[in-house]
Amino acid sequence: MVRRLWFPIILLGLTLGVWSAQASPPERLRAEAEETARLLAKLLQAGRLVIEQNQPLIDDPHKGEKGFTPDVFDQQLREEFRKKTDIDLNTLSAKQTDFAVPPLARELLPALIEASREVVRDAQVVINQRGIGYKNFIPATYGSQAAARFSKRSHVRLKQTALTPRNPKNEPDEYESSVLRWLADRPNSEAYVSELTESGRTLRVIMPIYYMRECLACHGEPKGEWDISGYPREGAHEGDLAGAISVRIPLDRP
Repeated sequence: MVRRLWFPIILLGLTLGVWSAQASPPERLRAEAEETARLLAKLLQAGRLVIEQNQPLIDDPHKGEKGFTPDVFDQQLREEFRKKTDIDLNTLSAKQTDFAVPPLARELLPALIEASREVVRDAQVVINQRGIGYKNFIPATYGSQAAARFSKRSHVRLKQTALTPRNPKNEPDEYESSVLRWLADRPNSEAYVSELTESGRTLRVIMPIYYMRECLACHGEPKGEWDISGYPREGAHEGDLAGAISVRIPLDRP
């Protein structure tokens, strides 16, 4: 199997082509699943970024009620997603026929938004606790919990993963480990991996996550020194591969 890096602009062109009347049903099915997986990963990434942007507020020990409610999170999530994809989720409708948002994505994106809102809702007691700084409600925490909630309600499996995850629930499977090792030697980019597995019955999409400067407070140097969350630092540098968002979509669903 040849592993390929896909770029969003190229993929969109291919997607528009295979959704045409000339495309075979398997081609259309894969194109829809692939774009749906990409958009789900982008939405989870957007949620992680919103948490990162609000981290100083969340960890402010002097302020009780933070005002970072599920509604506030939702608004910021939709705006970040729009910046990443040029798709306005506020106008997204299940009846739309816009090629840029396939039917499967129109079904699943709202489900991930709802799962994300629930994670922020359930974290309100922690977020609004006065007198405590670091609360361990960080992008990785949000991402793991939102992905798990979404996956329980869907035929699509969404998760965060890494070669050496801090959370055992994010342990990569054999396929994810192989892709992560392959990506570790590739530069930071907007590309991602998409492959058919299980004799074409399943589409796997892996979208890499790279360390940002803000991540290095816990994951940077000096390697092995304990960080504020009680884990040894990885000694990472900005732009290093941190892990990935993994999406698994069965193509043989009835």
